[in-house]
Amino acid sequence: MSPWSVEAPCTPHCLTGAAPRVPLAETARRYAALTRTLTHSLAMGDRLADPRVLREQARAVLRALGVRLETDPAPGGGAPGALIVANHISWLDAVALLAVEPATVLAKHEVARWPVAGTLARRIGAHFIDRTAMRELPLVVQQLARTLHSGRSVLVFPQATTWCSVTGGCFRRAAFQAAIDAGAPVRPVTVDYVQAGAPSTVAAFLGGDDFTSSLRRVAAARGLSVRITVHSDLRGTDRRDLAAAARAAVCGAHPHERHRASRASKLGSHVRTPGPHLP
Repeated sequence: MSPWSVEAPCTPHCLTGAAPRVPLAETARRYAALTRTLTHSLAMGDRLADPRVLREQARAVLRALGVRLETDPAPGGGAPGALIVANHISWLDAVALLAVEPATVLAKHEVARWPVAGTLARRIGAHFIDRTAMRELPLVVQQLARTLHSGRSVLVFPQATTWCSVTGGCFRRAAFQAAIDAGAPVRPVTVDYVQAGAPSTVAAFLGGDDFTSSLRRVAAARGLSVRITVHSDLRGTDRRDLAAAARAAVCGAHPHERHRASRASKLGSHVRTPGPHLP
């Protein structure tokens, strides 16, 4: 196993008690609406990569599944050309984030082979990474830097796998080097799920899960909302400080993490990390 591979300890046992499910007829209606939406997205071809089209189609997927989108943007809004870094709970995270800010997505290479989802990912210009092939990492970082330099935002999940809570796992540092190389800001974003006003794990993609069972839970969920909280942009010249500051913003900082966040947001260290781009 690659030293960059991550296996979260979360299992289906992490699922908490959820609100009652919707009736079977409503679940069936949601599946039908989702099928229509995905079919329409596939028919768009390369037009799906247009930011306005991508945002609307992502929102259409959420509507089809009965998932409410709640947003809390950072002051000043989010200009394109940023490295968007978010915690990772579900396959639904990327849909919700693209519904707020269209971006190029960095996904694991397995996604490229998924039916429908893989085709759609390629259509929107996603970058794919094989986490078992460490030697590919510098090339991926260069690709992300070029995309950022072109003025397009890039979405990455630096926790490297899904967790049942916002605070699970550390932030891998490699992608932050792309922001430094491109002179781009880092935009931390928190994703969390709520049912009936309480935190919910119903959308979590947990160890041992498959996509079908996870989709079934989401389609049957009553009153599910996904909340996207956008934090202020960060800039810095040290990927370690940037990763720590981003995690502090996304996950809720402990006192020592607040200190690191302050350093990075104020250009903390002015020494670029030498050597190859490693996580």
